[in-house]
Amino acid sequence: MTDTQTWFITGANRGIGASIAKAALAAGHNVVATARRAETVTDTLGASDALLPEALDVTVPEQVTAAVKAAADKFGRIDVLVNNAGYGQLGLFEETSLDLVKKQIDTNVYGSMEVTRAVLPVMRAKRSGHVITISSISGAIGVTGSSIYSASKFALEGWMEGLAQELAPFQIKATIVEPGYFKTDFLDSSSVTYGDITIEDYAEEAAAFRKAQDDMNHQQVGDPDKLGHALVELAASDQPPLRFAAGEDAVGVTELVLGKRRGDLDAWRTLSTSLAL
Repeated sequence: MTDTQTWFITGANRGIGASIAKAALAAGHNVVATARRAETVTDTLGASDALLPEALDVTVPEQVTAAVKAAADKFGRIDVLVNNAGYGQLGLFEETSLDLVKKQIDTNVYGSMEVTRAVLPVMRAKRSGHVITISSISGAIGVTGSSIYSASKFALEGWMEGLAQELAPFQIKATIVEPGYFKTDFLDSSSVTYGDITIEDYAEEAAAFRKAQDDMNHQQVGDPDKLGHALVELAASDQPPLRFAAGEDAVGVTELVLGKRRGDLDAWRTLSTSLAL
């Protein structure tokens, strides 16, 4: 991989995506920064020869193809893909219609897959690259109110685990990033969506969950700019991790999950190992 990389970042006009783009530019890399409206990228990142703003809705295949072609035409290569575009469908499962579930999966899962499918031929031609997909601590653990969002992130993580092995022969690396709570607009109404069905049995639980999210909005402890610089460091590594827990809270959640799985494994080991013919 050349010292100067070309990064292709989805959802780069705000939040974590914008911070990653800023960090890559500051490190001297070229950046293809995409958002549904290209002008919002320029509003956030300014203009430079190293920056290519592109309009991209990850759920529209024609736009994906056009953006990747524009990136290859301008910079000749794509070294780092960051699948960041997405949003949070929060709320209790029974209070979320199937239409909202499908929209969540279309954006968070199929959108990331579509972009990756378009970028990989460019990376394979160079026999190098790094696919970074932004998951969440919700991709490590499901909790009340995050079942649909977690479903999308668990799907991403399973896909990325298999993809990492498929890409290794081409010297293309893959990393799943699991951020905790970072101070972005993720919990604003412009980013997060709640269920569209009301069920009286869930009234108290749903209200408590919604209040907790509202109270957390813009009170998160994670610094998105530090995360951006961390990903630049990961992308420069010869042996980046398959999973990267981003933030102290993410580390704590990962330790909790691993401990719980070990506990369940040990508690039920005898029954689990008794199932052979």
